Amino acid sequence: MSASPSSARLSLAFSNLGHSYAHLVMMLWPTVVLVLEKEWGRGYAELLPLAMAGQVLFGAGALPAGWLGDRWSATGMMVVFFVGTGLATIATGCAQTPWQVAGGMALTGLFGSIYHPVGMAWLVRNAVNRGRALGLNGLFGSIGIGSAALVAGGLCDLIGWRAAFIVPGALCAATGLALWWFARTGMVEAPVTDLAPQPAAERHDVVRAFWVLSLTMVAAGLINQAVTIALPKLFEMRVIGAAGGGSTATVGALVAMVYGCTALAQMVGGHLADRFAMKQIYVLSYLLQMPLLALVAGLSGVPLVGAVIAAMAVQVAATPVENGLLARYTPGRWRATAYGAKFVLTITISALSFPLVAGAYARVGDVGLLFGVLAGLALAVGLVGLLLPSGRAERAAAGPVAASAG
Repeated sequence: MSASPSSARLSLAFSNLGHSYAHLVMMLWPTVVLVLEKEWGRGYAELLPLAMAGQVLFGAGALPAGWLGDRWSATGMMVVFFVGTGLATIATGCAQTPWQVAGGMALTGLFGSIYHPVGMAWLVRNAVNRGRALGLNGLFGSIGIGSAALVAGGLCDLIGWRAAFIVPGALCAATGLALWWFARTGMVEAPVTDLAPQPAAERHDVVRAFWVLSLTMVAAGLINQAVTIALPKLFEMRVIGAAGGGSTATVGALVAMVYGCTALAQMVGGHLADRFAMKQIYVLSYLLQMPLLALVAGLSGVPLVGAVIAAMAVQVAATPVENGLLARYTPGRWRATAYGAKFVLTITISALSFPLVAGAYARVGDVGLLFGVLAGLALAVGLVGLLLPSGRAERAAAGPVAASAG
């Protein structure tokens, strides 16, 4: 049984909101830490890794969360995600010591790990055009990432660092209560089949895609996370510092501007995934990222901001394509588990970006040179992506869906 159109629309809305919250609360720390450096009298390289346990759990919890989403209730798991993540974020804002902050962020990561496997499988099941839905979902994720620095910087300057956690946490928990009410009244249903089913992929293509994507998604996740974490410090040093100084809110505004300028690239990537072979788009996006990330490593001031926007636009456009490839080569009954496995790989490994960024800063006093390493990783993703199955089967599956949507 598939969901009714009204239930599907509500489910897509809550899934998109969940994507924003998941990234918003996980990315508050890289900006808040700039304030606590001064308030607690501790170094950036010492404080930044406090978020690592939360980042590890954000990935490690994805596989059991996905399994529960497939076996128990996707809607129920989403309620747990919203309420649990919100309360854990509030607890982080109430912390008194660095270790309590680390504990609060660990709980935030554990509850936050529910979103990607469950929320994205929920979205795919309720979508007519997968690429378009994944692109819009990615747009909301980018809004969450981009607004994190702005929200954290603004609340830190206006109220204090604790508000940077407590206010978003309260909104997240309230959204969970709203979803619980919609589910209880039957306005949000629990479908067991896809709203727009597609032909199954051949077994040998499934196996091949599994191994290739396992490699590319790990490297792509590390690139994405390292860039996200490094941006506030990069802009503080190479843009604000070069201009003679500025506030934490100014740093946050610059980061938010980057994500605002690049957010629509998610929609472009999703549109292309509905129209062309996803393999070609995926490979090309990472081959284009390589020279752009290399440019970031050597620039400062306004040119640096332009290079970051270009690199991030190409990067975020690849995200719905990657998720579309995973959905294409995974049976529907295992989709949440498959997304869980993806995020165990990508987010757990990408947690290394915290000590990677901190280590680069501690060694050379600059995070910009790290982007040269990320450029090499982007090239590797593009080359390995050439081994994905041919796009002929993708186009054959996408054709009926595009036709029915038209």
